[in-house]
Amino acid sequence: MLASNLDKKKYKNICLIDTNAKIGSKIKVSGGAKCNITNELVTSNNYLGDREFVKELLKNFSKDDLLAFLNKNGVTPKINPKIVKGTYFCNTSQDVIDMFTKITTHVKKYLNTTVLDLDFDKHFKIKTDSKLIEAKKVVIASGGLSYSMLGASSIAFDIAKKFGHSIIKLEPALVGFTVQKEQFWFKNLAGISMPVFTFVDDKRIEGSLLFAHKGCSGPVILTSSLYWKKGKMAIDFLPKQKLESFLHGNKIISSALPLPKRFIQEFLLSVELEDKSVSKLTNDEKTKLLLLKNYEFSPAGNFGYTKAEVTKGGINTDEINHSSFESLKLKDLYFIGECLDITGELGGFNFQIAFSEGMICARELNK
Repeated sequence: MLASNLDKKKYKNICLIDTNAKIGSKIKVSGGAKCNITNELVTSNNYLGDREFVKELLKNFSKDDLLAFLNKNGVTPKINPKIVKGTYFCNTSQDVIDMFTKITTHVKKYLNTTVLDLDFDKHFKIKTDSKLIEAKKVVIASGGLSYSMLGASSIAFDIAKKFGHSIIKLEPALVGFTVQKEQFWFKNLAGISMPVFTFVDDKRIEGSLLFAHKGCSGPVILTSSLYWKKGKMAIDFLPKQKLESFLHGNKIISSALPLPKRFIQEFLLSVELEDKSVSKLTNDEKTKLLLLKNYEFSPAGNFGYTKAEVTKGGINTDEINHSSFESLKLKDLYFIGECLDITGELGGFNFQIAFSEGMICARELNK
C-alpha cells in the first residue's frame, strides 16, 4: 500500500519484507475471502483509541477517497449489509491482492523472510532470518498478535519498545466470549443465531449473536469485545420490541414470544420459570421474563488471539507524529496499521484506517 503512492522512478530502492510466501495473506482470509474493505457509515466513533486523531485520519483519507482509489485500480466493492450494516465487500479478496501486486512491481520483495530485530547506527540495519538489509527509512506495518498462523508476531512492539515507545496494554479483540457457570446454558444453544442489542461501555451495539460451544460469538459480540474491559455487559434478546405486547392470550411462553424455541426453553430453565400460559404469569414471573430485555452477565474471558480478528492496544499514538506516522523517538522510523493503539469495530473499519494511515504516511515519504 505504501509503495503504491510513491513516485516509481524517484523511489526505486524500496523493499517489502513479508514473513509469508505471498503478499496479502491476511487480506486473503478477510471477510470470508471477500475482503470487507470499508464501511458506508465510518466515523471516529467506530474506533477505540484517540478519536480526535482518527477523525483527522478519516478527513485526510476518507471512505470516498479509498473507494475512488480502489475503483481507479480495478477493484469495485459493493455494500453487503448481511453481516454488519454498511459494509463494503469486494468480489473476492484476491482482487485486492492482485491490485497490490500490480502497483508494487517496482518494489523489491523479500518473501518468506522474518524480521528478527532492527538496529540504528547512522542508518537502519534490519536483521532477518536470512540476511541483513540496510535502509535510510523504515516503515513498520507488521500488525498485531492475532492470526499467528499468518505470521503475526510481537516484532512491531519489540522494536517500538527498543526505541523508547510505550505500549498500551495488548488484548485480543473482535473475538468471542467465554462464559461463567451461570451462562453455561449458552453452550447448549451452539449454532443458534439471533439478532440482539448489546450494551457495553455506554455503547449500544446492534447485530447478530451466535451461540457457541465456548460461549457466544457473532458480529455483535465481536464488536462488543472491542469495548468490554471487565465486569457486566447486557443483552436485549428482543431488540426493537416490547415484551409486554406478547404477554396476552393463552399461548405458552415459548409459543407467544418470537424467539427460537430452543432458546426460550434454555432461558426459562436458567431462570427457573415454567413454560406455561402467559395469562397465568405472576408479577414475579413477568419480572423474570423481563430479563430478556436486559440480560446482564459478566464474560469469563474471550477465545484468545488464535480466534481474534485483531489486537487492541498497541504503540501509544501520543508518541507518533500525527501528520506522518514518524516516530517521535527516532527520526525516519514509522509505524502504521494494527500495531498502533487504534482499533476499529467489525465491518470494514480496520481496513479503512489501515489504508488511511498508509496513504498519509506515503504522501509524507513522497515529499
